[in-house]
Amino acid sequence: MNLIIALIAGIGFGIGLTISGMVEPLIVLAFLDVAGAWDPSLAFVMCGALAVFIPGYLLSKTKMSKPIFAASFSLPTRSDIDKPLLIGAVIFGLGWGISGICPGPAIANLSGMDEKIFGFIIAMLVGMIAANKVKTT
Repeated sequence: MNLIIALIAGIGFGIGLTISGMVEPLIVLAFLDVAGAWDPSLAFVMCGALAVFIPGYLLSKTKMSKPIFAASFSLPTRSDIDKPLLIGAVIFGLGWGISGICPGPAIANLSGMDEKIFGFIIAMLVGMIAANKVKTT
């Protein structure tokens, strides 16, 4: 059942990204261009996502002892801000700013069969593997 729920959530996420235009790197880059032709549409998408997330999160913290389709909630146990977190955030932000795309929209863009997206996904996977190798050594 968890896989079915994950599939449904992923399809919904992909549909939402596509409808909102967040799979278009130029829209994302325009949002990041605060000193130029700034496009605030990404902020509206984020606010819409938070409007759905916050009530569900608060409900889960106050009214639910466990999720409907799982034995327990999977919540983070760490709250510290350490060097690997900061370095990873900077590298992620640089990649997002340079390409205008992040992993979720990239995966949603695979359906368009664009070779640039395939290149991005391959580079992302190589980066993830390399980071994991560095992390474990």
